[in-house]
Amino acid sequence: MKRVRCPKCDNYITFDETRYEQGQSLVFQCHNCGKQFGIKIGVSKLKALQKEEQLNEKANEKGFGSIIVIENVFHYKQVIPLQFGVNIIGRYMKGSKTNTPIETNDPSIDINHCSITVSRDKHGRLKYVLRDGPSYTGTFVDNVILGDREQRVIEDGTLFTIGATSVILRSAECEE
Repeated sequence: MKRVRCPKCDNYITFDETRYEQGQSLVFQCHNCGKQFGIKIGVSKLKALQKEEQLNEKANEKGFGSIIVIENVFHYKQVIPLQFGVNIIGRYMKGSKTNTPIETNDPSIDINHCSITVSRDKHGRLKYVLRDGPSYTGTFVDNVILGDREQRVIEDGTLFTIGATSVILRSAECEE
């Protein structure tokens, strides 16, 4: 049995995934709020695209840090390496500008939700700046929403939230 969460009211709907074939699309109607939404049963396309070393906690061969996407009802735990420069974070969709995609069914994550810019400060240390997209649901740092295009310097261990998804920054200095 699998559970899906209504994107409107967070009510759980349980269904037997063994009754359906891989690739099949399902439409649910929440009995609590009446919201209709769809999901697709199947194997992850993004997982096949990611390299195996990107799936462990020390996934960053270039040394610029990574983000850890915490597992929830919409997706599994993911460790995504960051690159030097602008890392556009958002929901995976083929052909989008997102260069740091999160594989998720979370409808509250925009395709280009936020970004983390990795640069060096005047002492040569890596600096991480989080910026909202702007996005429809916002980007939260320490339970405070960032304004449209507002920026905030973040450090190793900073927890930020995009949509219904929590993400933790792991700086390169702390990954070794």
